[in-house]
Amino acid sequence: MLAALWLLSIPAAWAKPPQPLRIYFIDVEGGQSTLVLGPSKQSMLIDAGFAGERDADRIAAAMKAAGIKQLDYLVITHYHGDHAGGVPDLASRVKIDAFVDHGPNTEDSSSTKDIYTAYEKVTAHAKRVSIKPGEGLPFKEIRVEFLAAAGEHISDPLPGAGEANPYCAGEPTATTDTSENSQSLGLLISYGKFSFLDMGDLTKKKEIDLVCPNNWIGTVDLYLTTHHGADPDNPKALVWALHPLVAVMNNGPHKGGSAAAWEIVHDSPGLADLWQLHYSVDAGKEHNSVETVIANVDEKSDGNLIKVTAQPDGSFDVENSRNGYLKSYHRNE
Repeated sequence: MLAALWLLSIPAAWAKPPQPLRIYFIDVEGGQSTLVLGPSKQSMLIDAGFAGERDADRIAAAMKAAGIKQLDYLVITHYHGDHAGGVPDLASRVKIDAFVDHGPNTEDSSSTKDIYTAYEKVTAHAKRVSIKPGEGLPFKEIRVEFLAAAGEHISDPLPGAGEANPYCAGEPTATTDTSENSQSLGLLISYGKFSFLDMGDLTKKKEIDLVCPNNWIGTVDLYLTTHHGADPDNPKALVWALHPLVAVMNNGPHKGGSAAAWEIVHDSPGLADLWQLHYSVDAGKEHNSVETVIANVDEKSDGNLIKVTAQPDGSFDVENSRNGYLKSYHRNE
């Protein structure tokens, strides 16, 4: 009987711990490219940075570090050059199973039209999905849901969200933006108790619509600053309502990382740390984080990245590839 009980206990004793969710914030000099690797190694790249070999090389290096050779999804938040410009270069060297976007380009500028034409050429004979708010992607273990797309947003609050947002009062009125930025895909990635929000370059009025007068998103553990930490995007009514534990700013030395946006995020109640892909030269020392949590501290970038490793219990580590600095986080419940 004792032997039988011992044998029955073996599976529990040998049970493997859950595999983590990994997120790589790749340095594309103030654009965006974020690699997401699920516990089952399903992969998604959010945006492809600028055109040229530099960003494609850095994305390929991040994929190699993650142990993958192809992408299940390439999500393009919108068709500006710092997000979608790198698609042709990346697609020429990496197999991409499916492309995800908000639908046709809406901007009349010649540069954006050219980028969208190049994107259409790449996706002409590939699987392409145009997402609507409330839809998601079929990942195992993790949940990927789109909150905003093509200027629209979800029609109901997320589970547990929907409370009145006290930070809406006094928020300056947002102007209407008709650029591709306002069409950005915004997505929430959840793994158990852990959550990560990325809203591309969504503009202030669209951000406010999601959280005022009621916060339809709720709180998140990890927040990627919208529009590379630009102002007036990242308004207090959004950031403070999200109550992030950690924020990452995907700025460049002279792109994004504005002093006003940095201060709003930095002062958000409950924020433990604000990590940056670059030292923001234009913002000044008083509006930059300590160097240990900045991936690239010189004006000339070395392409260092920020890596997040998250567990379903809500705990996560953030690591700076430049110096190996790693810090663990877990929200007090």
